[in-house]
Amino acid sequence: MLNAVQGIERREFSLPEVYAHEAALARLHPQNRNIRPKIRQQLQILRDLGFVEFLGQGKYRISGLGFGESP
Repeated sequence: MLNAVQGIERREFSLPEVYAHEAALARLHPQNRNIRPKIRQQLQILRDLGFVEFLGQGKYRISGLGFGESP
């Protein structure tokens, strides 16, 4: 999931931009029929680990940790 987020190549991104990777994630995990809820769950985990910040209204920012920088 972090690879998909970093693939956006901007620090700030929206949930629909992450959803654009839904088909690729579904191919990687064919047994998972709930890709969008899993995307949101993984974004919450990345937030809790300090890799992304939730800005509100479906907007996120990759923290310094997400780019290999110090926070």
